[in-house]
Amino acid sequence: MRVMVLVKATKDSEAGTMPSAELLEAMGKFNEELADAGIMILGEGLHPSSKGKRVAFDGPNRTVIDGPFSQTNELVAGFWIWQVKDLAEAVEWAKRCPNPMPGPSELEIRPIFEAEDFGDLMTPDLLAQEERIRDKTAGN
Repeated sequence: MRVMVLVKATKDSEAGTMPSAELLEAMGKFNEELADAGIMILGEGLHPSSKGKRVAFDGPNRTVIDGPFSQTNELVAGFWIWQVKDLAEAVEWAKRCPNPMPGPSELEIRPIFEAEDFGDLMTPDLLAQEERIRDKTAGN
């Protein structure tokens, strides 16, 4: 199963406070352990929401909203995509993670939908389309 592990934003990450050299070293070591174990597919940090935008949808209308966004505890400062056998394994890896922020912080783990999760809704044509998309995006 694939999961997305979300590093929740904090006041420090939203202020653009850069991590310490010690934290960068610890996270690099953890990421290497994840990669060596075949767990980590992808992982990146994100700039503060002040550098981002949102696109809001209402029927055919689109509205662009400039950051920063409020509710820091609802924002994401980084993410990983992990391949794990189950959610319990993801939790065990997350518990080994260095604290990604200078103060209190959280990781959120969410399963990624797979084609089989959609059952009969995933027609052969949709499965073929999904495979074409994965082939086109592999390695990006």
